[in-house]
Amino acid sequence: MNWDRVEGNWKQFSGKVKERWGKLTDDDLDVINGRREQLEGKLQERYGYAKDQAKKELDDWSNSL
Repeated sequence: MNWDRVEGNWKQFSGKVKERWGKLTDDDLDVINGRREQLEGKLQERYGYAKDQAKKELDDWSNSL
């Protein structure tokens, strides 16, 4: 899926993000606000992912939508 679509419909997708990555808080989701780079950073912070792993997780998730 095109990330622009996720960003444009962030309110809708933020629930799906929270289902997938439950350690993210509502405040995290507000800060991310649909920006992929911010989400990658928060995944690294909350889950201890390396940058490449966070990118792969997001790619896999967005492709499954």
